[in-house]
Amino acid sequence: MNRINPLHIGVLLVVILIFFAYKLSGAKSELSEAKNSYKETKEISLRLSGLKEVYEDKDKVEKALKRILEQPSLSAAKIEQDKKSTGIIISSKDMDLDAINSLMSKLLNGLYSIKTVEIKKLSPTSASLVMEITW
Repeated sequence: MNRINPLHIGVLLVVILIFFAYKLSGAKSELSEAKNSYKETKEISLRLSGLKEVYEDKDKVEKALKRILEQPSLSAAKIEQDKKSTGIIISSKDMDLDAINSLMSKLLNGLYSIKTVEIKKLSPTSASLVMEITW
């Protein structure tokens, strides 16, 4: 009775083989999930770096805003600019609706990071505007 039955050793080896096969399949699924997560993270980081290049260039944004604000359709609007380290605040106390439409269409179609916009109607043909653009 001191001898080990070979049948018990065979069963033990089969159980160990099944256990390792189960662990291997779990590790394979974790690896595929990690690969998918890595691909998604890589795509997001590429998009964010592209957006950072577009929105973070302070000089480019300032030049484009200056070009927009110097247009003849906006000269009568008396637009004031307050430059800060994080962005610029554009405001006008009395602006006609055509000038607001022109300004908003140019700013919304451009690549600007607009933080806040506040437009108040003063009369049927004029309004006030406060807008903060960040970089």
